[in-house]
Amino acid sequence: MPTFDVVSQVDMQEVRNAVDQAQRELSTRFDFKGTGSSIELSGHELHLHSSTEDRLKAVVQVLEEKLVRRHVSLKALDHGRVEEAAKGTVRQTIALKVGVNADQARAINRYIKDHAPKGVSSSAQADRVRVQAKKRDDLQATIAALKEADFGIPLQFENYRD
Repeated sequence: MPTFDVVSQVDMQEVRNAVDQAQRELSTRFDFKGTGSSIELSGHELHLHSSTEDRLKAVVQVLEEKLVRRHVSLKALDHGRVEEAAKGTVRQTIALKVGVNADQARAINRYIKDHAPKGVSSSAQADRVRVQAKKRDDLQATIAALKEADFGIPLQFENYRD
């Protein structure tokens, strides 16, 4: 029986490269001189720091430009709130959403049940959703339907087995 997995992953090497490029741009751009603006990557979190809230918004914009250029979906970013830091500076934490959580898996399962061809079944497994069908064409129609929907996370389709 043909199957595939619906997953939500982020290429951490591309994120690391985008953060390095953004940090390099912050150090060379004239409008960031003396603002103490920085971007740090630790695990699946990005820590942004700047002198004012306007400069922080510009740092976020630079980071998002670099991520888009490296084909990292902005749906994977979970922006935290802007916080006051020491000496009148501001900081923000941006988390990277990786994996399909239980609520999103339920939404994907419900969407597949409502919009996929008859005979397609799905089940949540840890951080992925496994989709099964008797025909390969039904799976391809399901992938097309899932690409049209917006679940708030970037979806990839892998582990396709015939």
